[in-house]
Amino acid sequence: MVDELVLLLHALLMRHRALSIENSQLMEQLRLLVCERATLLRQVRPPSCPVPFPETFDGESSRLPEFIVQTASYMLVNENRFCNDAMKVAFLISLLIGEAEEWVVPYIEMDSPILGDYRAFLDEMKQCFGWDDDEEDDDEDEVDEY
Repeated sequence: MVDELVLLLHALLMRHRALSIENSQLMEQLRLLVCERATLLRQVRPPSCPVPFPETFDGESSRLPEFIVQTASYMLVNENRFCNDAMKVAFLISLLIGEAEEWVVPYIEMDSPILGDYRAFLDEMKQCFGWDDDEEDDDEDEVDEY
């Protein structure tokens, strides 16, 4: 019986040693694959965005239509980043400077519902910073498509 146990223990030790060697080989293969993946990822460049990043808006009324078209176009080609109205409004706010930035602060401080409504936020901007009705009809069609 002792001899059988010794033989069984010896067999288990041999199996353990074989599994340890196999494990080491697999770990080395994994290390090589991780290094190869890192090398390949460094060689791949993500496609560039066909629409440039929008310029900031300082509250100058004549630039409002341009600002809205730029931001709507950018959000359209990057729609996976702007999945809801709150994200769209937050993006617009991040581009406001000067007078326009000062204008939005009270909305943020009172956590206005307008911050979660892209269309209402645009309407409020148009009302505050001026938007000629003729221009609104032309440009609004383009923004509505977004």
